Formats: sequence, structure tokens, C-alpha cells
Amino acid sequence: MEGFFLYVQKSPMNMIVAGLALGSGMMLLWPLVQRLTGGGGKGIGALEAVQMINRRDALVLDVREGNEYAAGHIPNSKHIPVSQLADRAKELEKFKGRPIVTVCASGMRSNAACATLAKLGFAEAVSLRGGMGAWQQAGMPVEKK
Repeated sequence: MEGFFLYVQKSPMNMIVAGLALGSGMMLLWPLVQRLTGGGGKGIGALEAVQMINRRDALVLDVREGNEYAAGHIPNSKHIPVSQLADRAKELEKFKGRPIVTVCASGMRSNAACATLAKLGFAEAVSLRGGMGAWQQAGMPVEKK
């Protein structure tokens, strides 16, 4: 191990390559760490979301910005941008007993929306893992406004 550190210290290029290798390895492991620690929130795939919508009458809540929503969204979804979610929570009161599937472009904002909904008393809020990209990749319907 000591020989490795001496090798890396000999040249700045060796340090750069070692740093890139370490960084890319950590990026590859990050999703696994999130899943194991629960840090990624409750995420479901597109097929699981369809089952939840069909079997349990889940509400689809799109938390993207208006221009993203207009470009294409899940049919019958409700649109509330994540930045306005706490202020517009009253609009969701009638859905408190139903599961809510939050959707954004990639899954990051929808995880934040799930956390906000949990604080507001919505027990069953889940994020669409991979967001609209995963929905479209699964061949699911999209409508434009």
C-alpha cells in the first residue's frame, strides 16, 4: 500500500488518474448506498406506478415547472411545482387517504416533494424512480397540454 502512495505522489498526472478512479468508483456505488440507507426516498418504477394508479386509485402529482409539464406529462396528473407544494397543500387535502405518486424529470424533485408531503401528513407518497424519462422509456402514455 505504501508503494502505491509513493507512485501516486511522483507525478501530478498519477494523482489525477487516481482521483478520477476513486471519484468514478464512488459515483457507481452512490445509488446502492442510497438504497441501503433509505436516503433515496421511497421510489417505485413505472410499472409499479401504473399498478398503483389502476389498483389503488393513486394520484399522480407532477412537481415539475410549468413549461416542463406542458411539454409532456402523465395523463390525468395534477400539476403543482415542488416550489409551490407547501403553499398549495390544501388542493391535495381530499387525496390524503390515497397513495400519491410524485413525478419530476429525473426523480430528485419528486423525492423532495415526498418529504414535504410526509411533513404535511400524507402517509403514502412515493416518487417515480427515474422520473418522466423512465416513464417514457417504459413506453407509457404521455399527453401534451
